[in-house]
Amino acid sequence: MTQVPAAGAETPFGRFFLPGPTEVRPEVLEAQTRAMIGHRGAGIQEFVGELQEGLKKVFFTDRPVFISTSSATGLMEAAVRNGASGKVLSLVNGAFSQRFADIARACDLDVDEVVVPWGEAHDPAVVASALDDCAYDAVTVVHSETSTGVLNDLPAISSVIAEHADTLLLVDSVTGCGGAELRTDEWALDFVLTGSQKALALPPGLSFGVASEAMMERSASATGKGQYFDLVAFAKNIDKLQTPTTPALSTMYALQVQLGRMADETMEGRWARHAAMATRTHAWVDDMRNDGVQLQVMAPEGHRSPTVTSVVLPEGLCGPTVVSGMKDRGWVIGGGYGKLKETGIRIGHMGDHTLDELNELLTVLTEVVG
Repeated sequence: MTQVPAAGAETPFGRFFLPGPTEVRPEVLEAQTRAMIGHRGAGIQEFVGELQEGLKKVFFTDRPVFISTSSATGLMEAAVRNGASGKVLSLVNGAFSQRFADIARACDLDVDEVVVPWGEAHDPAVVASALDDCAYDAVTVVHSETSTGVLNDLPAISSVIAEHADTLLLVDSVTGCGGAELRTDEWALDFVLTGSQKALALPPGLSFGVASEAMMERSASATGKGQYFDLVAFAKNIDKLQTPTTPALSTMYALQVQLGRMADETMEGRWARHAAMATRTHAWVDDMRNDGVQLQVMAPEGHRSPTVTSVVLPEGLCGPTVVSGMKDRGWVIGGGYGKLKETGIRIGHMGDHTLDELNELLTVLTEVVG
């Protein structure tokens, strides 16, 4: 039988900079040991009601926040199954935006793609042109592209889509929400989703989504959307402060504790801390280049995610070798994703990490790449 290491046995706390799953505070993990309660009745209603208040602050919304016992990929499927029956326009600039397009095709939808090279952000003017050329039920976009560290301009893209009343904007904010500025209602996002295990710094197992009134109207008339991810069922149950199916109660206990910690920090404070860590990482890359190690931040200035940085390595440095070198020293970072595996690394400066922890990481990383 394979032996799974005990928590913290391999990597001391504060050294785990994988771009998901992220490190979870001990007190948040400990919350999962609480006793079970029934998922129907007064107890769960009081509990879910408290979670709703906290989650609405995270998403900056007055709308209900759906809690799904699934990975975020599940709510990506929910987005297209509930939000489209005809043509979908997918904005692709990395691995996870490509996954959104692939999910829509797997749901038997007609998908067009606007593709830009990995490492680039989408130009709202190009999106506007595509929408002028063809009518679409929905547009899919990734807020923070985890494979490249690119942050797309959601307010600008949303403004373009707002010119097309019958087109919904479906947003994957898996490595955005909780670390990057996200204002669901103000930015008029029709459906935005995230997962528990990224910038929210929770164990994997939950995903969260917010649907606009237009999205719910579309869902009400959607056919072939299945049962598990039917947003109408989610809405009916959240009105009763319940979930449509058996919830991952232990992870929700962890969520309760983490939402309290996030409220103490404030979302604005959380955004600022992530921005400071990103700025420090970008400055480190510049310093290394000035010292003769030709590293490069993959994402262009002005479109860099505050939660993850993808670093392009020079010839002579190999991504898996750098990752292994860090592991040998007791630190965890991410390798380049997909086709970037050999040529890059990723630093997940998200969740509850601090600038001091990041500086320690960068000191060791300097030794490995230098």
